[in-house]
Amino acid sequence: MTELQQERQLVSDACRVLAARGLAEGFLGHVSLRIDDERLLVRCRGQQERGLAWTTPEDIRLVDLDGAAAASGELDGWSVPNELPLHTEVLRADPEVKAVVHAHPPSVVAADLAGLAIRPIVGAYDIPGAKLAAGGVPVYPRGVLVRNRALAKEMVSAMAGRPVVLLRGHGLTSSGGSVQEAVLRALSVDTLARMALDVVSAGGRLADLPPEDLAELPDLGPAFNEGVAWRHELARLGQRTSC
Repeated sequence: MTELQQERQLVSDACRVLAARGLAEGFLGHVSLRIDDERLLVRCRGQQERGLAWTTPEDIRLVDLDGAAAASGELDGWSVPNELPLHTEVLRADPEVKAVVHAHPPSVVAADLAGLAIRPIVGAYDIPGAKLAAGGVPVYPRGVLVRNRALAKEMVSAMAGRPVVLLRGHGLTSSGGSVQEAVLRALSVDTLARMALDVVSAGGRLADLPPEDLAELPDLGPAFNEGVAWRHELARLGQRTSC
């Protein structure tokens, strides 16, 4: 496969991982990958839309930051998602961001509406998730469809330089230096939200990990945090990879 074909496959896999993990039930949500300063790959709407769980590389189209086809035929039979500005404004705001995920995890929405912030309530159970939560996961307080640049800029402002933002009554937006990182961050936030709901439902009280314990958590490195974790996610899909 060419490099672009491999990248389409990666974004397609990411969409299916989100669906398999319950973060993108049905047909709502999308993943994008920056190709260069002017172009990105993004999951688009096809004429035979079936939902994220059945995403194929053909659904991943090359467009520019304004949503126009970035090569001949790229949008023949496809349309960009309404919330494309959600992706492009995150990419415009930070050149280090390579990938953006937008998903609708029910537990994340429910936890936020219940007033439960994403907090570092776990430690070694999920080290990247604990560190992400310790840095703060902000909330964009409007339950709107982020379908234009003005609304997307509001969301990016609420994001305040953090890699993940919750969208009240809507879902979340996650970013990363790779598709894998953006997806895995979304999964960590979903795990923390589900745990918070479970703890409170069981009558417990949420407590943050003590600072001394947080300081003891090692960085296991990208080969483990992303490499092994991503191969696991693909294996859950019944796929085989040599990456």
